[in-house]
Amino acid sequence: MKRKELLYLVTVLTLMLLLAVSCATQQPQKKPEGAPKQEPTINLFMADTGEIKEIKMEEYIAGVVAGEMEPDWPVNALAAQAILARTFTMENLNAGRKFHGADASTNHEEFQAYNPQNINNSIRDAVAKTRGEVITYEGKYTRGWFSACCGGITAAASEGLAEKKGDTGYLKANVKDGCLTITTDENKHWRAEIPLDEVRGILREKTGKEPGAISEAEIVRKGPSGRAMELRFGDATIYASELRLAVGADKMRSTLLSDFSVSGDKLVMEGKGFGHGVGMCQWGARKMAQEGKSPEDIVEFYHQDIAIQKLWD
Repeated sequence: MKRKELLYLVTVLTLMLLLAVSCATQQPQKKPEGAPKQEPTINLFMADTGEIKEIKMEEYIAGVVAGEMEPDWPVNALAAQAILARTFTMENLNAGRKFHGADASTNHEEFQAYNPQNINNSIRDAVAKTRGEVITYEGKYTRGWFSACCGGITAAASEGLAEKKGDTGYLKANVKDGCLTITTDENKHWRAEIPLDEVRGILREKTGKEPGAISEAEIVRKGPSGRAMELRFGDATIYASELRLAVGADKMRSTLLSDFSVSGDKLVMEGKGFGHGVGMCQWGARKMAQEGKSPEDIVEFYHQDIAIQKLWD
């Protein structure tokens, strides 16, 4: 065989091998077991009245998007939120979790925020353009994590949440989305002062230890994104995410701290961002939507090795 023919044959075989590998890696993910082919109707616990009402899934998702994101934001940001909300709901349905005997709850501390009064044409368009779309990973629904403002860098689930919620290999950590360039001043820098008496009570409850007089506070462990993970007060140590929930997420807005110290009878904290920082950043989604990114592009920016699948038309 001549040299030129041999080179040609090697080239053809190489291209065939690369094509085969590409096809193998791009095989569509299977849909979750038991995934509905038609839009389901769910039972929704109405926290304000205590009643349980039946509601079509897409109408429910519209109410969730209206509760979780500002209704005047770009449609594609609202649509990315719709994909996450639908995924979160389907994951819970698939797991068989119940809330006061219902599939979902309007209490945002139990499930998702829900505000149908805020539904407008933009939200309806956002839900319609992603109708039936969910995120899957290895044939299972993801958990649909998101936060308001990641502070410019996302967190791993083990870093931003009190505990890891199963396999979260589908989440990208340490993603920089530029959200701080467009977000509010409060998300760029916040400050909180918490009375030490309140801190002592939290430590007693959460750690079972008596911290005594608190003269100093320190961050003893940080995660890869720079977020505080463990905090120490004397002999008492607590997860930063646990302290945040205990003092109030509206006060300790994130665990991306720039100051953590004791001043007089107060614990002083400063930081940036709002929320746990895991998954999609809403302000980052807004920025990307303003730049013309699709809802699917936005979702994929914060995830890896996932499929966005349409379950029903």
